[in-house]
Amino acid sequence: MSTEMATTDPEGIDGVRMTWNAWPRTKVEASKCVVPFAASISPIRPHPHIPTNPYAPLRCKTCSAILNPFCRVDFSALIWICPFCFQRNNFPHHFSGISETNVPAELYPQYTTIEYVFPNSDVHRAIPPPVYLFVLDTCVIDEELTFARSALQQALEFLPENALVGFVSFGTQVQVHELGYADMSKVYVFRGSKEMSKDQVLDQLGLGTGGRRVGGVPGQGFQKGVVQGGGFPNPGVSRFFLPASEGAYIIHSLLEELGTDQWPVAPGNRSLRCTGVALSVAAGLLGACMPGTGARIVALVGGPCTEGPGSIVSKDLSDPVRSHKDLDKDAAPYFRKAVQFYEELSNQMVNQGHVLDLFASALDQVGVAEMKVVTEKTGGLVVLAESFGHSVFKDSFRRVFEKGEESLGLSHNGILEINCSKDIKIQGIIGPCTSLEKKGPAVASTVIGQGNTTAWKLCGLDKNTCLTVFFDISSSDKSDASGNVNPQLYIQTVTSYLSIDGESKMRVTTITRRWIETSVLSEELIQGFDQETAAVVMARLTSFKMEMEESFDATRWLDRTLIRLCSKFGDYRKDDPSSFALNPSFSLFPQFMFNLRRSQFVQVFNNSPDETAYFRMMLNRESITNAAVMIQPSLISYSFNSLPAPALLDVASISADRILLLDSYFSVVIFHGMTIAQWRNMGYQNQPEHQAFAQLLQAPHDDAEIIIRDRFPVPRLVVCDQHGSQARFLLAKLNPSATYNNEGSPGMDVIFTDDVNLQVFFEHLQKLAVQSS
Repeated sequence: MSTEMATTDPEGIDGVRMTWNAWPRTKVEASKCVVPFAASISPIRPHPHIPTNPYAPLRCKTCSAILNPFCRVDFSALIWICPFCFQRNNFPHHFSGISETNVPAELYPQYTTIEYVFPNSDVHRAIPPPVYLFVLDTCVIDEELTFARSALQQALEFLPENALVGFVSFGTQVQVHELGYADMSKVYVFRGSKEMSKDQVLDQLGLGTGGRRVGGVPGQGFQKGVVQGGGFPNPGVSRFFLPASEGAYIIHSLLEELGTDQWPVAPGNRSLRCTGVALSVAAGLLGACMPGTGARIVALVGGPCTEGPGSIVSKDLSDPVRSHKDLDKDAAPYFRKAVQFYEELSNQMVNQGHVLDLFASALDQVGVAEMKVVTEKTGGLVVLAESFGHSVFKDSFRRVFEKGEESLGLSHNGILEINCSKDIKIQGIIGPCTSLEKKGPAVASTVIGQGNTTAWKLCGLDKNTCLTVFFDISSSDKSDASGNVNPQLYIQTVTSYLSIDGESKMRVTTITRRWIETSVLSEELIQGFDQETAAVVMARLTSFKMEMEESFDATRWLDRTLIRLCSKFGDYRKDDPSSFALNPSFSLFPQFMFNLRRSQFVQVFNNSPDETAYFRMMLNRESITNAAVMIQPSLISYSFNSLPAPALLDVASISADRILLLDSYFSVVIFHGMTIAQWRNMGYQNQPEHQAFAQLLQAPHDDAEIIIRDRFPVPRLVVCDQHGSQARFLLAKLNPSATYNNEGSPGMDVIFTDDVNLQVFFEHLQKLAVQSS
C-alpha cells in the first residue's frame, strides 16, 4: 500500500485497525505488551474496490469459515484447505472450471474483503419496505413543538414513497394514531402511569389474538397476493402504518392540529411526561405488526420522564435531576429501576429486530443515561441537543432521512460472526451490538462488553458503525496434530445484513497478521504498534470499566498502564530520567493518554450523566480516526505569512494575529486572535485593498464547513474571539502550559487551572518509568 494511500485511508479496504499488528504466541508474552490485543472493525464501511459476487459463499464443513484468499487450493483435486481449522473441503460441481489461471474473485490475493449479494430466489417475495414509527413528545413549550413539527414534516418529504410510516405522540398519556381510518382521526390512548405488557398493548389496539401474530422471521408473509396490510403477517399493519406517499399527508394534518400537552401542571411542578410507556407501546405496536423487519422507532424527546416506568426524577421541581455525584453515592432513587425497565425493553426490541433512534433536545436532562442500553443494543442513532431549534438537532435529523452521498447508509437485521485461528479467543465487543450467546471453541473465559459468543446481532447498522473486538491469546505452544505451525494468524468477520434498499448482502473480511516467536521486545512487535488505535481502545476500555466497576479509579489505572508501557518499551538507563527515549512507534501515545485523562470520557465533573452517556456512546461507535479527535482534538492555525498549518494543542498557540480552528468532534471552534477580531470589527475585510484579510477570515469557515458536512451528529459551530466568553470552548481543550502558577511569555494567554501540564506530566512519567523497583 502506498504511503499516500495509508495517510488518506488508514483503515484500507478491510476497514480493520489493530492495536498490535504482530502477535506473540503465548498468554504470558501477550500480557507483557500492556495494551490489550484488540481490533476495531467497520462491518459495512463503503470502499470503491470491494468486489461483489452474485452467489452464496462456500463455507468450511467443520468451522463454517468462508472461502478466502488465504486458503490453500489443490486445483487438480478441486480441494481447498481452510486456514482456520485445516479441514480439507471439496469444491462443488459448479466450480469445476477453476484452475491456476482461472480463479474466482474470492481467491484473488487483493480481495481480502468481498461482498455477496443474494438474488431474491422467490420472485413473488416483495422487498420489505423501510418502516419508521415517529414518537413525538408534546410536553414542551409551543416554540419547541413548532420546531419539532417542522423537522418531522421535512423528514416525511425525504422518505422513499414505499416506506411505511406510523405516528405516536405522548405527554402525560400516550396517543397511538390510527392513520388508516380515513373518515376522521382515530386515536388510542394509554395511561402514562401504568406499566403494560406487550400483550396488553396489543389487546387494547385490537391487534391481539384476533390479528394473526407471527414469530420474528424477516419477510414472513411477503407472498404474492397478500396485499392486505401491505403484505405483512398482521392485518393490523394497514391501520397504523401507511406508505409515505399517503401517510405523509395524514401525519402532516395531524401535526398541524397537534398542540402541546393539555394536562395541567401545578406551580412548582414538572410536566408529567411518560417517555417509558410511550416507547414500550411503540415497541409493542412494531412487534405485532412487523417482527424482524428492521423497523425504526424515531423518538423526539424534550424533557425528563416523570411519570410511569422509566421515570428519572419526581414531578417536584425542587428535586434536582440526578448528577454523577448522586449516582456515585447511590442517591439517585429512580436510576436503577429505570435502567432495569430499559434493559427489558432493549431485550424485547432486539428479539423483534427493531431499532431505537433517540433525538433528545432539552436544556435539562431527558434520561439518555438510562435509555442508553436500548439505543446501544439495537444499534440506533443518538443526538443530544439543547433545543429542537438548534442546528445540531435540525441538521442531524435532516441527514438521517436525506438521500444521496450524504445519507448514512442505514441498514438493518445484521448478524456478525467472527472466525479466528485456534490460539485466539474472543473476549467480547464494545460497541452497538448484542451478544447472541453462540458458544464455540473461540469464546474466551473472560468477558469484555458483549461477550460469551462468536456471533452478534446488529439490529441497526450504518456505513460508519465501528465495533471493538477484544482478543485473548491462549498459550498452546504445541503445534497441532498434523505438525502445522503456521507463522500467520487469521481472523475473519462475516456480516450478513439487509441494505437500505432491501437487498440481502453478506460482507466477508479475512485478515492475516504474523505470529512472532521471539521475546516480547522484537523490532516487528514495536513497528506493528498502532498508537492511534491503542489510544482509542484504551479510552473505550476505561469508559467501560468506569460504568461496570464500582470504585474504579480511571486516572490511576491509565497512569499505571502508561508507566508500565514506557518502562517496557522505552530506551533508558535505570534510574536516570534524562536518558529516557521512546521509539517513534510509541512517541505519540503518552500525549494521547494525557488528553484522555483530561477528556469528557474520564472527567465527569462538568458534565451531566446524560452528556457522559452520549459522549461514550459516540466514542464506542465511531471510526478510530473520529474517536481519536474526540480524545485529542486537532488544531489548525491561519495567519497572513503562512499556509494553514497544524498547531500544537497548547495555550502557546494562541496569538493576536492568528485564527485557530479547533475540531473536538462534538464542536468545531473558530477562534479569532485579538488583533484579527479588532480589524474585523472595523470592517477592513469589506475594503477592496484588504482582500487578503477577507480571504484569511473566510478560510477557516470553508474548512469548518467540510468537517461539518461529513459528520454525524452534526457538530456545534462556535465562532468566538480571544478574551470573549465563548473562548472557553477552545481554552478547555488546550494544554495549560501557562497558568497563574507559571506564566509564560508576556502577552500570552493564561489558563486558570490546577491541572498538570503536558511537560510536567511527561517529566513524572520519565521518572517513574525508569525506576528500578
